Amino acid sequence: MSASPKWDDLAPRVASGAVMVVIGLLGVWLGGIWWHLLIAAITGVMVWELAVMLHGANSDRMLMLGGIAAAAAMLSIELPAGFALPLLLAPALVGVTLLGRRAPTYMIYTAVILLAGYGMMALRDDFGLVWMLWLVLVVIVTDVGGYFAGRMIGGPKFWPRVSPKKTWSGTVAGWICAGFIGAIFAGFTEAGSELIGISIAAAMASQMGDIAESAIKRRCGVKDSSWLIPGHGGLLDRFDGMLGAALFLLVVGQIVNFPPGVQ
Repeated sequence: MSASPKWDDLAPRVASGAVMVVIGLLGVWLGGIWWHLLIAAITGVMVWELAVMLHGANSDRMLMLGGIAAAAAMLSIELPAGFALPLLLAPALVGVTLLGRRAPTYMIYTAVILLAGYGMMALRDDFGLVWMLWLVLVVIVTDVGGYFAGRMIGGPKFWPRVSPKKTWSGTVAGWICAGFIGAIFAGFTEAGSELIGISIAAAMASQMGDIAESAIKRRCGVKDSSWLIPGHGGLLDRFDGMLGAALFLLVVGQIVNFPPGVQ
């Protein structure tokens, strides 16, 4: 008996996902220059994928945009924040003349990618391994919990026009899983119960990042952002949630004390 079609992508997703988790956790563990290099490379690839999707074809100019983004991300974390900001926004403007009518989408999403990448590097540098690990786990369990709950429980679709496979059951399961991670970290840090709410909000931001990328793919008429990762598509397909969550932390850090309870 053949496996159910709703699980037909499980094997390649698990295999590729395991490799990505190992690489990601190693980068988080090492921190410093190794983490910066990893995030800068991921940032560059995501901008390249975005440019190719919006342009409709790959070219040396699309690769150039990715290279500029990677260089900007790497340099930004080595500079004071005031000097980093122009670097983080510059790649969003460089590609305007190449993308035509889709330039606004490129500008906004490229800025999000660069700012989120900077946020991930700064989080690891400023708050250490524990809090970067917390963010990674929140995003992972939101995605994995949503994937399995959505396929096992099913039910009403969340936004079928943009993301046909996403269900409300999977969406809510992602919130619950993220809250569970928040409760665990609240138990062995000084963060307290407030971290549960922040974790759920980070999961929501992660899902917003996922939906935003799905909307771009739908607009461009593509299934995946690229072919780089078997079973997953491209890096944008896997890191869209992390973009939303990291950008959320940049904002929430200006509203509440983060990490909560840590001075």
